[in-house]
Amino acid sequence: MSALRVFAARSLCGLLLCVPAVPQQTPPQPPAAPTPQGAPQSDAARAQFRTQVTDVIVPVTVTDDKGRFVSNLVKKDFRVLDEGKPQNIEFFTHDEKQPIVAGFLVDLSNNSRIHWKTYQDAILELVWNLLPGDKRYTGYLISYGNTADIAVNTTWDSDKIADKVRKMKPGGGAALFDAIYLACTRRELVKGEPYEPRRVIIVIGDGHDNASKHNLEEVLELAQRNLVTVYAVSTMAFGFSNEAQDVLERLTHKTGGHVEYPLNSLYKNVSGYLSNPSDDGNYALTVGTGGYAAEISNGIIKAVGGIGGEITTQYILRYKPDIDQEAKPKQYRKITVDIPGLPNVKISAREGYFPNEVPGMAPAETLKPRPDATPPKGTGGGR
Repeated sequence: MSALRVFAARSLCGLLLCVPAVPQQTPPQPPAAPTPQGAPQSDAARAQFRTQVTDVIVPVTVTDDKGRFVSNLVKKDFRVLDEGKPQNIEFFTHDEKQPIVAGFLVDLSNNSRIHWKTYQDAILELVWNLLPGDKRYTGYLISYGNTADIAVNTTWDSDKIADKVRKMKPGGGAALFDAIYLACTRRELVKGEPYEPRRVIIVIGDGHDNASKHNLEEVLELAQRNLVTVYAVSTMAFGFSNEAQDVLERLTHKTGGHVEYPLNSLYKNVSGYLSNPSDDGNYALTVGTGGYAAEISNGIIKAVGGIGGEITTQYILRYKPDIDQEAKPKQYRKITVDIPGLPNVKISAREGYFPNEVPGMAPAETLKPRPDATPPKGTGGGR
């Protein structure tokens, strides 16, 4: 190397040593295209979705001793205890028609055949009530018989769901728990969940399950982790026993919802309804006049109104709890909501939550959505 080249190289090294050090920076990434309000997210977005419960959302229903909604309360009336410790309510609303994403889970087992047409009408009323055509309100339809299937994925178009409901026919077993699993893990997500819109599941069935791969405890925890409120319209008819009734009560009570029983007491004061035993020892369903049909219709209307009214007019509380981020993943924190100034009212709210991060979409290992699938038409698996 010539003397000139050596000199040039040494000069360059000296200049580099004199340049002040600057921190390395990652080149800015182009902003992601915004998702339209109410539109389902892409597969990539769903895979990255997480429910980190740094904010706890608590929908609350308050009724008086006659079951009427108490609708004139304000933020200062409420007290929230997280593991017995009072919390600061940072967000409060009682707006009408609050945005939701509602899952309609329809029982297509043999047990639904007796009053199927009646419940078909009830499902349609719920769909039209909760999905008024505004893109802030979305829903999806899951049918469950021998298997659970996503019949209509998340949409704001109520007609898509209504069309599928009209074509449904019951027959087969009951995979209720798999249906809840699908609702919590497989359907399309909407931007803003679970805070706005909130997540709601409405089960139209009797709570019976004889075909699921998942169990009650598993799906109950999954619903709690995903901040889902479960409601139910029981298809159990008056005069019939239902050993699975506690299933619906537990799912709804633990998540802050409730069960409506539109046919459970309609005929208790109507003489002769169950007075004609049939040859096989079961009571004959004898319908004498149009009064029976009117009673059924009134019961359904009240049930739909009870659930629809509660969902859209609840008080929504939100707070940031003091949580140990190193806590065990299955640590469960208990919530208590009360109104010190009104000790005699009935308060319905979720009982607790799991504070640690959980995926919004679980790995696809067992059940896969089949949006175009039709319910099984087999007759096996019924009670």
